Amino acid sequence: MKSSHSRAAVFAAFDDPNLLAHGGVAAAVRLAERCALPELMREKVRLAGAGNGAGAAPDAKAMSLVAGMLVGADSIDDVGVLRHGAMAKAFAGVRAPSTLGSFLRAFTWGHVRQLESAARAFTCNLAEHCSLLPGGDQVVYLDIDSKVKQVYGAAKQGAEHGYTKVKGLHFQLVTASTPLAAPVIVASRLRKGSAGSAKGAAHLIAEALAQVRAMGATGMVVVRADSAFFSHKVVAVCRRAKARFSLAVAQRKKVRQAIAAIPEDAWTPVQYPKAIWDADEQRWISDAEVAEVEYTAFTGKAKKYHTTARLLIRRVKRLNDAHVPDGQGELFKTWRFHAVFTDSPFELVEAEKCHRAHAIVEQVFADLEDSALGHLPSGKFTANAAWLTLATLAHNLTRALGALASAFHARARTGTIRRHLIAVPARLAVRGRTQTFHLPERWPWQDAFETLWTAVGCRLRT
Repeated sequence: MKSSHSRAAVFAAFDDPNLLAHGGVAAAVRLAERCALPELMREKVRLAGAGNGAGAAPDAKAMSLVAGMLVGADSIDDVGVLRHGAMAKAFAGVRAPSTLGSFLRAFTWGHVRQLESAARAFTCNLAEHCSLLPGGDQVVYLDIDSKVKQVYGAAKQGAEHGYTKVKGLHFQLVTASTPLAAPVIVASRLRKGSAGSAKGAAHLIAEALAQVRAMGATGMVVVRADSAFFSHKVVAVCRRAKARFSLAVAQRKKVRQAIAAIPEDAWTPVQYPKAIWDADEQRWISDAEVAEVEYTAFTGKAKKYHTTARLLIRRVKRLNDAHVPDGQGELFKTWRFHAVFTDSPFELVEAEKCHRAHAIVEQVFADLEDSALGHLPSGKFTANAAWLTLATLAHNLTRALGALASAFHARARTGTIRRHLIAVPARLAVRGRTQTFHLPERWPWQDAFETLWTAVGCRLRT
C-alpha cells in the first residue's frame, strides 16, 4: 500500500457538514429506543435538588453518554465526538461534554442505585428483543470477579491502595454466559480502592441471580468464582436461590490434608496444553490430572453454614526446575494443586473443565478497558459509580448489536463489533422527511450491517 499522489497534490479540509464518522450509531440508538432506555431513564432516575439544571433531561444525557461509550469514549471530554458533522441532523438532544460532566457529578449513591435499576430493566428488554442468552433454558454461568482500576491524582474520592499495591478504585462485576452466548454484565458495583475482593459479593450475587431469572433464563445456574470469594455467605446465597456453586479454594491445612489422602490410582489425566490422546489405551497422556473427594466446608462457622459437597482437585506437574537445588535431580514428581469446592452435577472431568472456563470474565474486563473504562474520569466517587453503570449498559448494548448482526459478531469482542458495525463512515442525505445514510462501497461486513440495520426497524435503499 502506498500513496496514490505526491504530497503537493494532497489536501485536507474539515468542511463537509454531512459526514458522520460512526454511522452505526444510528442502529444502536434505534435499538436502545426500541428497548425503552429513554423511558426507563425518565421513570427511574430522578436527580431531585441538583443545581443548575444538572438533573434535567436524564434520558437525553444518559443516551449521549451511552452513545459516546459505544464509539469508544473513555472520558467525559471524549463524548464530544458526537458533536461533529451531520450528528445534529441525525440525532436530537446530543449534549455537550460539560453538561454531561455536571449531570454525572449530581449523582448521589441513591441516584446510582436508581441508574442500576434502569440498567437492569433495560438489559431484560435487550434479552427479550435480541436473545442475549441463547441456551439459558439449559445452563447459565454466573462469573463474579473484581478489579482495581488504577487512577491518578490526590483528589480522586475513594482512591486508595489495596491488595495490588496500586492506588485505584476497586469494582466488582458479575457476568452471565451460556455455552452458546458471550458474556453480558448483569451486576456491577464500585467500591473504594482498599476494599477486599469479596466485600459485598454475596449481595451482588443475589442481585445477579434475580436479574438472570428476570432475563428469562430457566435452566440451571452455576455461580463460579476464584478463591477470594470462597465464603459461607456466597454459598448460602446460592443455596437460597437454588443455584449451583463452583468456587476455587485456597490451599489451607484442611484442604492439603484432604488432597494428601487421595490414593494415587484415583487421579484421572485430562486434556491440557500439550496433552496427547492415546488411542490404544483410550486416555490422555497429560501433565495434568484430576480427582475428587467429599469435603465439608465452613466448619468453623455456625452449624447452619456447614456445607458438604465435592472437592475437585487438579494437579499439574511442575515444569520449572527452579525449585530443584543445583546439582540435584528430581527423585519423584512434584505437583501444583488447584482445588474447587462445588455442588455441580457434572461428572468430574467436565465439572473441573467447566470451572476453568471462569476465566471468561477476564475478557469482559479487557473489553471494558478497551472502551469506557479506559479511565474513571471524575474526581467524585458517585460520578464514577454512575460512569461504571453506564459502561456496563453500553457493553450489553454492543453485545446485543452483535447478536442481531451475525453469528460471528454474537461472540466477537466488543472492540471488533465497534470496528465492523459502529465505526462505519457515512454521508447523510436529507430529502423531504427521509434520511439516507450513504455508506462505503465494498464494506467488508456489509451483510452483517444490513442484517442489523433491518433488525432494528430501519430500511435499505435498493
